Parts: sequence; C-alpha cells; structure tokens
Amino acid sequence: MKVALVNPPWRFDGSIYFGCREPHLPLELGYAKALLEAAGHEALLVDAHLCDLTQAEAADAVAAFAPAMTVVTTAPTYLFWRCPPPELGIPRGFLAALGARGGRTVAVGPHGTATPGAALRKLGCDIVLRGECEEAVLALAEAADPAEVQGVAMLRDGSPRLTGAPRAAAMQSLPALRWPDAWVRRHRHHHHRFDAAPDGPGAEVEASRGCPYNCSFCAKIDFRDAYRRRDLATLLAEIDGLRAQGVRYLYFIDEIFLPWRALLDALLPRGLAFGIQTRIDLWKPEMLELLGRAGCVSIEAGVESVTPEGRAALDKDCRADTDDLAARLLHARRHVPFVQANLIRSGADDPALVDAFRERLRRGGVWANDPVPLFPYPSSPDYRRLWGAPDDAAWERAHAHYLAQFDAFSDIQESRPLPLPMLEARCTA
Repeated sequence: MKVALVNPPWRFDGSIYFGCREPHLPLELGYAKALLEAAGHEALLVDAHLCDLTQAEAADAVAAFAPAMTVVTTAPTYLFWRCPPPELGIPRGFLAALGARGGRTVAVGPHGTATPGAALRKLGCDIVLRGECEEAVLALAEAADPAEVQGVAMLRDGSPRLTGAPRAAAMQSLPALRWPDAWVRRHRHHHHRFDAAPDGPGAEVEASRGCPYNCSFCAKIDFRDAYRRRDLATLLAEIDGLRAQGVRYLYFIDEIFLPWRALLDALLPRGLAFGIQTRIDLWKPEMLELLGRAGCVSIEAGVESVTPEGRAALDKDCRADTDDLAARLLHARRHVPFVQANLIRSGADDPALVDAFRERLRRGGVWANDPVPLFPYPSSPDYRRLWGAPDDAAWERAHAHYLAQFDAFSDIQESRPLPLPMLEARCTA
C-alpha cells in the first residue's frame, strides 16, 4: 500500500499552546514510515512545518504521490503530545486542501485519543487512531477491515465506534530513524538550549517513553504513559547516523529522562551536546556529574511547587524536601550550563516563598520560571477531577475554564488567547 504521512504547517497565533514553535522532527511519523517500508509498503513523509510548505503545497505533494491512505498528526511531534494546541484548525485545513485525493484519511494524536468522536467530526477524516500510532498505522495498511485494528475509532450512525483500548508501542522493537540530509540541514533549531548559539544542525530523539509517576496535571492518560526504554544499540545507531549527518545537538524528548549509566557512558566519547527533561529528585550527585561530562548542556526539571503540601496536592510523589531539591538543582548547575526549575501557578504556594526559592536558585545560576497556569488537558487527571471522563465538548470546556481563570498566561503568549471556537473556525493556508 502507498501511505502518505503528514506533519502539517503549524501556526500558533491566538493559541494557548505552551510548546516551542520551531519545527521539530516528527518522530511518530518517522517510526511509522520505517515500519511501513520494512514491511514492503511505500511511504511518503511530508513535513510541511520543517520544509515551510503551505497547506495547498503539502496537499498537492500528497496528491501527486496518489496514496491509498493519508495520515495526519494533530500535534507538532511526540514532544508535544502532552501539551498540544487544543484547536484542530491546522490539521483540518490540510485535510480540506487535500479533499478526496489522499485515499482513506487517518488522524493520529492526543485529540483523537482523548475525544475520538469530537476529533472525527471536527476533522472530517475516516479514522482516528487512539494511543501511540506507529504500529497502528502499519496494522491499518495491512488490514482488510479497519475495524479489525486495535485503537481505531470511526463514526457509525453519528457515534464513534471504538475497537479495543488505545495502543502502546513496543519500544524495544522500534527501529533507528533516518532523516533526509536536506531535512537535517534545515533543522538548525537546538531545542531548549541557552548556553551557546547553534554550531550545526539539531535533532530530537527518544531514549524512553512514558513516566512511572502520575502527576495530576500531566496529560498522558492513554498515550505515552507506561515507562519503557528503547534498545540501547538501536538508539546509538540512530544517534551515530545523526552525527554522520552533521548534527551537533540532541534533545531527548523523553517525558522523564531517568538516570541510565550505560547510555551516558556511551555518549561520553561521541562529543555531542544534548538537553533533557527530568525530575531532579531522582538524580544523585555522581550521576549529575556524569550527565554533565556526557555532554548535557540543558536540564528542564519539574519541581512544580515550593512546598511539600503543594507537591503532594499535585500527586508528585516527591521524596525530597524543598531544600534538597534546591541543593540538587544547584549541584547540577555546577556541571551543566543551563538548569531550569519548572514551577506551576496555584493557590497553594505563598508568593513570598516562591520568590525566595527563585532568588536562591538565581544566585546559583539556576533559572526558575515565574509560575505558569495549568491547562486541564482532557488526558490529565486534573480534567477528570473537575468534570469526569472527557466528552465531545472536553477541549472547549477546558479552554473556556482556562481563559476564565487567568488574566496572564505563559511568557510566550504575547496577547490573550482566542476562544477555541474562533481558533477552530480558521483553516490556515
């Protein structure tokens, strides 16, 4: 089967989107392409965001390929499945530009996983895949009947028909990814790097997927949930391929980059800089020192609250106290050029305590952000505590709640976000 895989041309004006707005490698589509081709299928991967294509140009490229199935993602790469743009205007715009020229149309991403009925209706696609998608795309390409594939949702008589539970990929079997040289050359962005200007291309990779913790704010129910590691030899083959293409910086998209001595030892002689996101309470001083020697130049550490009560309210299951967290962050900064402590805005923490914590870290060279408000994503426990299981209005409900609750938003939101219906009414060209 001929299958087209599409990352649409993302734009974020008016969105509450927290994530980085630069292009990132579409890892989920890269895995799907590799699995399809290994099974004898023909696959075309179109990254309209990275390659600066319009909706019409991306749709024309797919139509020229004449696929039997076209897959489009509803979030800008796996890195942002837990904090995607709530609106579906961009992928819907691509599907509208494509029309009937792409064969069976399939959407993958967090929206269809959490709210399959709403995603099917808004996008007008034939199928949404629930959960992690790479193996499901291959299963769809080989199935005589889509209803035989686990994780499929389709509309039947106006209601979503679901086949089994959302999928979770077998990480040990995912192949080493290979990207076109031209794409790597275009990828000049070094995600979450602040110690130096890019000295060559950057790239995103994943060493693991999922997280063993269940923080209340984390949108990971039904995808990227259970913690799994990739095969180390496969991961290193992927990294060596990127090095050969001139990549100088890696960003590990892992939800939680846990201490893994074998990987850090293997990175030591490779001479690459890299960034991670993690929990600082899981790192001992000697492993933080090894992390720095291995090439880490950026740590984004989830602290969230400056009090034990605040962390407990977020279900952080943090066994370190606030002084210990600060000490570990400051120790990490002595070995890694940039260390960030993420803080979340809530009513639980005294602003004076927050200011004192931030100032203590600042004096030691660690940046702690002005606490940011939480968006209750439908795939998070916070959403379910507020409203129960997500229904077709879940994204609108969460979005309206967020806009009503806060007057100021994240640092990258220069103006007040637009209401979700206004954002979804736009199909950007």
